[in-house]
Amino acid sequence: MEQHGYPPLVMSLESIDGLDHVIFVYKRRGRWGSVARSRDPGLHGRAPVYRSLRRLAESYYDGYVDTTGRLKAYGVVDLRVLGDYDWRLSEQNVWKVERMLFDIPHRPIRKSLARTKRLRKKYFAFIAAHPGHKPIYYNRRHWTALPAHFNRDRSLV
Repeated sequence: MEQHGYPPLVMSLESIDGLDHVIFVYKRRGRWGSVARSRDPGLHGRAPVYRSLRRLAESYYDGYVDTTGRLKAYGVVDLRVLGDYDWRLSEQNVWKVERMLFDIPHRPIRKSLARTKRLRKKYFAFIAAHPGHKPIYYNRRHWTALPAHFNRDRSLV
């Protein structure tokens, strides 16, 4: 993305169970989107349709609710603040980036406990009915294309 003129902005999504997610975010025509991949389909990238970074972060809320998780906060940082630190091409671990993501301010995302309980109940019902599959039933998706292995059995949607 940086080679195409976008600044190297990353968003840290913090979960109550410590299974955080980091995504690249970008702004096009005044709207925010993201580039992301995950083993969970609800945590993939988003098309640039969100008016604010908060709205983009909130779009991940439903995908975070599973057996232990729930999105609790988000933070954004421009990786250029690291100066000459080689996070782009390093063949070593880039622990400095990880530490920075822990240290940046995170803004809370508050959703009702009732909503979280409904989503968790829906999640448990889905995995009970479809063992070995991940749910892809989330409402109002503005995702980038999902990898083919998530689209094998469209009857589960």
